[in-house]
Amino acid sequence: MKLSPLVAGAWRLAEWDFNVAQRVGWIEGNIERGLTSFDHADIYGGYQVEALFGEALAHSPGLRNRMQLVTKCGIKLTGPARPAHETHCYDTSAAHITASVENSLRALHTDRIDLLLIHRPDALMDADEVATTFERLKRDGKVLHFGVSNFTVQQYELLNSRIRLETNQVECSPLQLAPIHDGTFDQAQRLRARPMIWSPLAGGQLFNADTEAAHRVRWVMGEIGARLGLSTTTLAIAWLLRLPCQPIPVIGSRRLSASDEAVAALKVRLGADDWYRIWAASTGHEVP
Repeated sequence: MKLSPLVAGAWRLAEWDFNVAQRVGWIEGNIERGLTSFDHADIYGGYQVEALFGEALAHSPGLRNRMQLVTKCGIKLTGPARPAHETHCYDTSAAHITASVENSLRALHTDRIDLLLIHRPDALMDADEVATTFERLKRDGKVLHFGVSNFTVQQYELLNSRIRLETNQVECSPLQLAPIHDGTFDQAQRLRARPMIWSPLAGGQLFNADTEAAHRVRWVMGEIGARLGLSTTTLAIAWLLRLPCQPIPVIGSRRLSASDEAVAALKVRLGADDWYRIWAASTGHEVP
């Protein structure tokens, strides 16, 4: 599997109120900046984002072969877009995964998904059933690679024992350190399965959260950024890229300038001293 070093996240595409030409421009702009992979989930925008993105691909068919499409399934939302769903729940049955893939293929106007992720851990997941379903989808050419999102180390280990998983997409940022310490990134490094990172800027909390940790991190990152000539966005992405598991951050902004700031991080190798200063600001203490 080959993804771009940074991934363009389409989660909020429905909120941006872009017309088709603007959507094409956003896609092309990210590709030109090296973000050739695009992250989706069937539920984004109330099941609307994939269709909005697919309209853009139908409008400019040449774009599809210049990108990799990532999408997720396994969450069932209730509402008018899915009237058959009776309960907000998780579903990793063969029937639901298969139906979700068919829906995504139609919405995205494509014949294959480059990477399919199980969106959330399902307490009722039958690993053998999921693996068999994945194998059939790959054999049919509808999905090329598979992974998961938000899985614990044990949950990942279970499904990976049945079928090769390429990634675990998890939340991480200077304000969210859990996967650094709970074994998630150790497992990724051991398996050489590069994790994807959602919310690398802590959902904007790096810029505006009124918490002690956020204030400490902002102060330290401001000092380091001023010394190195880096914006907060560039420094936050560089901080993640310094991790030896080689994570792939997902950048979910309507502004192409945000993609520029993120791309600038690819040329930065943060020193260990500065990396740990940010870690210490987040935790509120130095390393033991």
